[in-house]
Amino acid sequence: MIILKDVPLQQFNTFGIDVNAACLIEYFDVKELKEILKSKLVDSQRLLHMGSGSNLLFLNDFNGVVLHSMMRSIDIVATDEQWVYVEVGAGVVWDNFVAFAVRKGWGGVENLSLIPGETGAAAVQNIGAYGVEVQSVIDRVKTIEVESRKIREFSNSECEYGYRESIFKTAQKGKYIVTSVVFRLERIPTFKLDYQHLENEVLKNGAVNLENVRQTIIAIRQSKLPDPKVEGNAGSFFMNPVISKSLFTRLQSQFPEMPHYSVSETKEKVPAAWLIDQCGWKGKQIRNAGVHDKQALVLVNKGGATGAQIVSLAKKIQQSVKEKFNIKLTPEVEYIK
Repeated sequence: MIILKDVPLQQFNTFGIDVNAACLIEYFDVKELKEILKSKLVDSQRLLHMGSGSNLLFLNDFNGVVLHSMMRSIDIVATDEQWVYVEVGAGVVWDNFVAFAVRKGWGGVENLSLIPGETGAAAVQNIGAYGVEVQSVIDRVKTIEVESRKIREFSNSECEYGYRESIFKTAQKGKYIVTSVVFRLERIPTFKLDYQHLENEVLKNGAVNLENVRQTIIAIRQSKLPDPKVEGNAGSFFMNPVISKSLFTRLQSQFPEMPHYSVSETKEKVPAAWLIDQCGWKGKQIRNAGVHDKQALVLVNKGGATGAQIVSLAKKIQQSVKEKFNIKLTPEVEYIK
């Protein structure tokens, strides 16, 4: 394991917020993680387990211990005529796994190409894009219980997945550390291309296959989203709000062009980016924090921004959306105080 004291976290969070952690420990296997959890290093200390920090916003220095997985193995654990089951270490960069699956010809994660972060965090967050959520390909999640240091596996249903949500963010938050995720991928891929105009874009690159789907989505994301290495950000800052049909009907009479997606007989999902754009925020900047000029859902560090400046901007956006549409925006990004 690697133990570092008073560590700058700027390279460990995609917003590029300049804060320090009292201690950072990187571990390479389950045995090391168990040793860390029973050691005096973490006794009575605040613990924060993080991947690449792609969904975190630090508001202050972290006076505690940050744990980071270096478990980066990818192993086939079972296969049959239809499925291949692949166990992926929590520290594997998510897009590296997607690229690996596409090279192997396994379907299921190609729509999730280029989403930042690591695999363990992807399972916690239930990442999603272009009509696919990662819960659809997760078979089970392997963890260590922090208090007892016992291994526990969660089946897909036990993870209680919802929109950008899992049991690891709600009832069991902070109680378990994900060590690996077992995915169930298709040996004969079926494609999910009905999101907006995705199929048309893929066909521009030729036949519908895994590589073309992946490269199309990468191109779309790169055209819309800023590179965190150039302009710090955490991707989508807010979740797309789900509202009642009655509220949607009232709003649609005022804003007939409002995009929407049916969730159920009583609920509609409205794109947060559209709401923010309608409030005039796209491209705006307050101090060192701004809204991306191509994608209003992305808040960016324009250089030297503090976490407090990002939060202040987010609150102003939330207030204006609430006033104009009577819709509450909920941050997808987790604030670390």
